[in-house]
Amino acid sequence: MASTIRCDIVSAEQEIFHGEAELVVATGEMGELGIAPKHAPLITRLKPGKVVVTLPGGEHLDFAISGGILEVQPTVVTVLADTAVRAQDIDEAAVRAAKEEAERILSKKDPKMSMEEAQSQLAMSIAQLSALERLRKNMKH
Repeated sequence: MASTIRCDIVSAEQEIFHGEAELVVATGEMGELGIAPKHAPLITRLKPGKVVVTLPGGEHLDFAISGGILEVQPTVVTVLADTAVRAQDIDEAAVRAAKEEAERILSKKDPKMSMEEAQSQLAMSIAQLSALERLRKNMKH
């Protein structure tokens, strides 16, 4: 049996995932990180993007996060995200509308939303759309 590491993905609202994983891949500030069982302890910030959990047996679970913190201990990896969503739970129409609104606000400097909020919304929208793309690609294989 392959060795595993416990993985917890938690957003500000709820626990998104709790289970065993063979590998966890996340996007840190300096690039992508691959966390396997018995990884050295680590704490780092995460950029808006993806978290991919490889379950025992090879199945991949795809998540989109808005950023957060990754904490690694030898037997557990924890993703503390501001916002996190499973790829299959993403509402594509709502995400596309949010992306368009953020792009419009950034281009016109609309006072309705701060530049920082618009950039954050745009980054999360792009992360969610990428997660949907990866999910669709995986379903074809």
